[in-house]
Amino acid sequence: MTTLAPPPAPSAPLPPPRPPTPAARPTPARPAAAGQHDGPTTLAAAVATALGACALLPVFTRPAWLPPALAAIAVVALTGLALRAAGPALWEWASGGRPAPARVAAAGVPLVPLAQLAALTSLMTALFAPDRALAGWLPTPRSLRDLAVVLTDGSAELREQATPALPLTGLLALTVLLVGMVAVTVDLIAVGGRQPALAGLGLLVLFCVPVSTVTGDVGLVALAAPAAGLALLLWSDQARRLTRRARRAGRGSGAGAAAAAGTALAALAAALVVGSLVPTLPEGRLAAGFGPGGGGGGATGTALDPAAALQGQLTLPEPIDLLRVDASVPDPGYLRVVTLDAYDAEQGWTIGNLDGESSVAQSQDLAPLPGRRDGRRVEATITAIGHDDRFLPVLPSPLRVQIADPEAWRFDPATGTVFGRDVTTARTSYRVGAVQAQPSEEELLEAGPLAPGNPVLERGTALPPLDPEVTDLVARLTAGAASPYEAVRAIHDHFSRANGFVYSLATAPGTAGDDLARFLRFKQGYCEQYAGAMAAMVRAAGIPARVALGYTPGRLQPGGSRLITSDDAHAWVEVYFDDLGWIPFDPTPIDSDRAVDLPWAPRPADQEVLERPTDVPTAPTPVQPTPAPRQDRLDDGAQQGSAAAGQTSSARPVLVGAGVLLGLAALVATPAGARALQRRRRVADGSPGALWDELAATARDLGLPWDPALTPRRQAAALARALGPGRGGGSRPGAGDAVERLARAEEAARYGPPGAASGDPAAVAALRTARHGLVAAVPARTRLLARLWPASLVEGLGGTARALLGRLPRRTA
Repeated sequence: MTTLAPPPAPSAPLPPPRPPTPAARPTPARPAAAGQHDGPTTLAAAVATALGACALLPVFTRPAWLPPALAAIAVVALTGLALRAAGPALWEWASGGRPAPARVAAAGVPLVPLAQLAALTSLMTALFAPDRALAGWLPTPRSLRDLAVVLTDGSAELREQATPALPLTGLLALTVLLVGMVAVTVDLIAVGGRQPALAGLGLLVLFCVPVSTVTGDVGLVALAAPAAGLALLLWSDQARRLTRRARRAGRGSGAGAAAAAGTALAALAAALVVGSLVPTLPEGRLAAGFGPGGGGGGATGTALDPAAALQGQLTLPEPIDLLRVDASVPDPGYLRVVTLDAYDAEQGWTIGNLDGESSVAQSQDLAPLPGRRDGRRVEATITAIGHDDRFLPVLPSPLRVQIADPEAWRFDPATGTVFGRDVTTARTSYRVGAVQAQPSEEELLEAGPLAPGNPVLERGTALPPLDPEVTDLVARLTAGAASPYEAVRAIHDHFSRANGFVYSLATAPGTAGDDLARFLRFKQGYCEQYAGAMAAMVRAAGIPARVALGYTPGRLQPGGSRLITSDDAHAWVEVYFDDLGWIPFDPTPIDSDRAVDLPWAPRPADQEVLERPTDVPTAPTPVQPTPAPRQDRLDDGAQQGSAAAGQTSSARPVLVGAGVLLGLAALVATPAGARALQRRRRVADGSPGALWDELAATARDLGLPWDPALTPRRQAAALARALGPGRGGGSRPGAGDAVERLARAEEAARYGPPGAASGDPAAVAALRTARHGLVAAVPARTRLLARLWPASLVEGLGGTARALLGRLPRRTA
């Protein structure tokens, strides 16, 4: 007998459920704020820009530009991070916790680069114009005017500098501005526009600077660093895209990071290979078309190679009155216009870089003799009659120059050259005070060699490899010299009529390697060849030397003044002796009435010829036909020479620009072209697998959901949801059915019996319809990016790189 359990006691009724309080209501999940994920991308953009800026290393003589440029990049990055983090927080605080609407977030995007530009302006104010700024960094109208003056000076220094350039203040300011603007652009595209890969085009601006200005190779660092910056941006772009897709598919972020790393490595390798093939332009100037002359072309320095203008002066049918000189002594000596201290095997003697930091208005002496030695003091008032040039004729070793608008005239202490900024000597009168070296022969004999590492020795003896005929001659002439002065005298005395040298204007201009050897062989030329040959030979003997261009003292006039004409244009040599300074030597046999008396370098008695083409003596060897004059660039980028040569010169920048544009267009179009070839190959195949792969590639390019782990039917359903009405104006009718048709064909080919899914003639048309529908479902910006930078192609390159690396033999312990 079983006993039944008693029924359970009735329990107390449950209270009715309470309505949830507002605090207990579930809060809808918010998407992560954009600023939470901007940190890594901002850092990648900043580091990539810094790597891209390394392309400028071969542009300057020393990296003085690097710290301020890196500071500009840091200021831009920190400003962007601060604003993007503070903006959403400030909105939530002001709106009571509501997220910012999409329109408000979009309106805030352009505010970030504006703030970055303001921060960049404050940094440049602190670096280059702090005197009249608030607290030394906050811009004011007056400090902005000072900064504009610095940038204007920088634009002038672009025309005056050759690469590698001196890091002058104006050039540094322009460099910091350029790097800062690139940093703002890269940050805006990479972080604000969410397109780090597209931001890599900003690095191309920095890389174009050395490519277009540096003569010869730019070096490995200048090539590899921007390539690494581009690879970093590609990695950042692909890591963000692939990691987001991996998380949606339920996988970790490792797969996305691995593919991104493979893409970055492939891009870096491609950049190094392609970049090494980029040709360099022959010009080494920071600004193409730089020319010292700024006026009507009547002065010595009106061409990039002033010696060409010098020959033009000497071959005029009638002399032109250029200058009137009223000096405190009857024999004031040379008037130096410019010194040529750069010797090249192809161009001969040219102007080196001019330091434009100091104006002639400075209170200290401009170029005193070494050790404040005493010399002959000379005062001269110089009046320009027909002279019109950016270079100012002055006495050697000038101490001061009194001229109208002295801030517009700059002094280069290394060469003793005075040059103007946006001014010329036309109709100008000025006063020069100078101290002229008057060394005795004993002082010159006691002057020993300069110590190794002396900057004058390094700059004044720089030479390319010379013809063995020249170096052998120097070795023979200086074999018995016991001091630098004796070596210089041996070289100077070699240029005499006793050794067969004659003066002639019927000679092709030039002092380059072949011209130098030819002149020493045939012993016929005018002052350019004489001075250029002697200076090169003195340098070959290890003694600093340079070529000076200017004027001899001219003809004495009634009243005591001197008139300098175009006939007085001349070239001579200046040699540097320890503790004595630059001492002039003149090897050219000119008329004694025009020659300057140099007691330490007496002229042979047989050097009594006239410096006119009609008085050219007969050369001992046949006169060679004069070739076409060498073309020299002018301020506007044109060249001197024949009309045909001028046309070629004017067309060359257009051709170079067109070639650069075509190259850039080809570079930008390469991914799209490769993707089009890939699509054409798959369509030609026509198999279900090939068409399904093309549909998958299209979805990846457009950023639509695609998970290889899903079955084709489930993937088709996901794409159908993405099609919908479409943000781009509605999807194409029948696109969903086309996607489903392709999915069924792929499933039949994947899971059905062999041959079950072959031979569907409508599959290609279905792919076309599906692709058009997918393209119509995304915004125009996404469509453009998918065409220019197809993500599926980049992922494929990364997979190929990983596969190749996987095939390499592994090192075993």
